[in-house]
Amino acid sequence: MQHTPSNGTRSPSVLQAATPLVVLIIMLASSVYLFGEDSSYGPNQIALWIAAGVAIAIGFYNHFSWEQIEDGIKEGISVALGALLIILAVGSLIGTWLLAGTVPSMIYYGLELLDPSWFYAASALMCGIISLAIGSSWTTAATIGVALMGVAAGMGLSPAITAGAVVSGAYFGDKMSPLSDTTNLAPAVAGTELFAHIRYMALTAGPGFAITLVIFLILGFNADTSVSLLQLERMQLELQNTFNIGWLMLVPLLVLLYLAATRKPALPTVFFGALLGGLWAVIFQPEMINKLAEGDDSYVATLKIVWLALTDGVKIETSSADLNDLLSGGGMSSMLNTVWLILSAMTFGAIMEKLGLLQRLVAGILGYVKSVGSLIGATLFTCFGANVLTADQYMAIVLPGRMYREEFERRGLDPRVLSRTLEDSATLTSALIPWNTCGAFMMGALGVSPWIYAPFAFFNWITPLIALFYGYTGIKILRLEQTAKPTTV
Repeated sequence: MQHTPSNGTRSPSVLQAATPLVVLIIMLASSVYLFGEDSSYGPNQIALWIAAGVAIAIGFYNHFSWEQIEDGIKEGISVALGALLIILAVGSLIGTWLLAGTVPSMIYYGLELLDPSWFYAASALMCGIISLAIGSSWTTAATIGVALMGVAAGMGLSPAITAGAVVSGAYFGDKMSPLSDTTNLAPAVAGTELFAHIRYMALTAGPGFAITLVIFLILGFNADTSVSLLQLERMQLELQNTFNIGWLMLVPLLVLLYLAATRKPALPTVFFGALLGGLWAVIFQPEMINKLAEGDDSYVATLKIVWLALTDGVKIETSSADLNDLLSGGGMSSMLNTVWLILSAMTFGAIMEKLGLLQRLVAGILGYVKSVGSLIGATLFTCFGANVLTADQYMAIVLPGRMYREEFERRGLDPRVLSRTLEDSATLTSALIPWNTCGAFMMGALGVSPWIYAPFAFFNWITPLIALFYGYTGIKILRLEQTAKPTTV
């Protein structure tokens, strides 16, 4: 039975709360069926708008005014503005780093050092270490991840599996790093201490990442590579003939990693890296700039080429069509579809939250929670659902954290159980959803849709399963009475 709050609006029913979600699922399934890999380039956005329209109609029925709904949309979109600006800056960074020879040099040395038989596992491990050091899965994917995708193309390896390895490693490092914003947010919401939270997370993340590396080793040993050693040498020679390749070209990468590791703000850090890439292009790639300027070596022509790299990226032509695709792209304009997707998703999520539809769904779930295992399972499911509905990992941490904190306390569970569960689902599953800010970012940076790489992002879905197993078996589930005693986890 519905009640009427003091502001004159009615609380939604479970059916009303579920209806927009059901519409969204049907629309998204239809989008993928009809458009395949292209579904994220427009059809998914329309699906989100139609589902949002259904939610608005329910809001009107429950006596919400358009002004209230509009205010909720503005508030919801504002949450994503920082992420949107970073995404645009990353587009510029990729463009100038291609022009500067930074990405080509990373590809060159990657082809020299990595072997196809252990490439997937090495990629995951490399991304894990870097993300742990700098606390950012996004920066890792947009830098090392982009280069690894290029190396995989050079070796004839699967782009989907490679993207899965990059995402797995990047999120493992991000999850375990004290520099990560989500790693700081989860214990703050749950009411526990940062490093206690990290140590407790290792119980799920550690086994999850170990299993992931084993799977990637098996996939690597069984990889059917169509590229011979001679072909790799030809690709390296083509890179040398096209760019000035050298360790100096990696300076923009090292500077960016240093700024990220010293916890400088993400947006100015990334855009500074993009501008540094433009400067490096002028200094070290004059032949390439001259070629793109069609022989005009004036300062104005040079400025124009760098400016276009920041805005529209670059288009490099070599004798290899595969290399042309690999070395062309970037620019802010390349991220506009990602921005469109995120804005559409955040609009839908904001409407669902403003109208109380999301909260009503969670309240319905709590009615079925009978044990610690089912509580952890409900939290994992709610975090995943929040990632789907709100399209933002921060909201997927904060909303379920607020909603379930009291229930965890009532059952005598240590706050670390909640904080770990929030990270095991909200942080990790965000990259598996195409319209989520994280999934959209990964698609923009790596060039592979989450629909394609999600089955191979093993760490991101194995770890929640481990958390669920712990919940039902009682393994390492801390209770409040245990926190009064010295405990090692």
